[in-house]
Amino acid sequence: MFFRNLTLFRFSPSVAEDLKRLEEALGEHRLRPCGPLEMGTRGFVPPVGRGDDAAMTHVVNACTLMTVGGEEKLLPAAVVNDELQRKVQKIAEEEGRKVGGRERKRIKEDVLTELLPRAFVRSSRMSTYVDRKNGWLVLDTSSRKSAENALTQVREALGSFPAVPLAPEEGPRVLMTDWLAGGNLPGGLALGDECELRDPATATGAIARCRRQDLDAEEVKEHLRNGKQVFQLGLVFDDRISFVLGEDLVVRKLKFLDAVLDELGDSQQDAAAEMDARFALLTLELERLLGKLEEWFGLPRPE
Repeated sequence: MFFRNLTLFRFSPSVAEDLKRLEEALGEHRLRPCGPLEMGTRGFVPPVGRGDDAAMTHVVNACTLMTVGGEEKLLPAAVVNDELQRKVQKIAEEEGRKVGGRERKRIKEDVLTELLPRAFVRSSRMSTYVDRKNGWLVLDTSSRKSAENALTQVREALGSFPAVPLAPEEGPRVLMTDWLAGGNLPGGLALGDECELRDPATATGAIARCRRQDLDAEEVKEHLRNGKQVFQLGLVFDDRISFVLGEDLVVRKLKFLDAVLDELGDSQQDAAAEMDARFALLTLELERLLGKLEEWFGLPRPE
């Protein structure tokens, strides 16, 4: 299990102490199946194994892995509206009258009640972990909405979890533009092969997206000379991790390179041992990367 995206929050040392009770807290907020008349449910599922006896967390050193789960009914609006229109048309034909707004609303509620029990259910899973030592909440998503929903689930389970969004002291857009324009990258960091450049002056300004491109190329630098700034930048850290960093400091397209994967080897282990090895490697590598993000952009940990 390697994360593919990173949305990050920070929390204080005092909050870290409270996270030691995660196993118990999540056990009281397990994901339950959708009821016949529910549109969806959310809760926690075991990160390893299944069933009521499976642990709700997986701990390696100061890092605790957990999985936020969800079930959502698939009931397209077009299906509801077609059935609603059929019922309204039937009333018009049989009773010779027009259906008013209030009655139409009631009929729509009846349609939902009829259709929900027969709707397909879509399951979702999101891995996340807390690093109590360094004060990071790390979620495997690039969606701010999904991250906030998962954070809400953790807060509900714990009663309180004052994790906060990143508050960089150095402007990410300005700093990454300087990296790309002047080649002034920090030690251990190299340019990848993609970027997104935008004119920040207007919301509808020109956008240039590069894929599989030499970012030192003259055409890229021309965009920068014309006033565009970096909104996303492909980077490689210590020849071990490649990723695309956004001006929102969300890490996308995270990929561990051969130097990391070779350390796992090809040993055949049971599920728990393999999870230990992968999670330990993941958190050790990300501890180094997140520490550098903290240094480069000035990401203070709450006190």
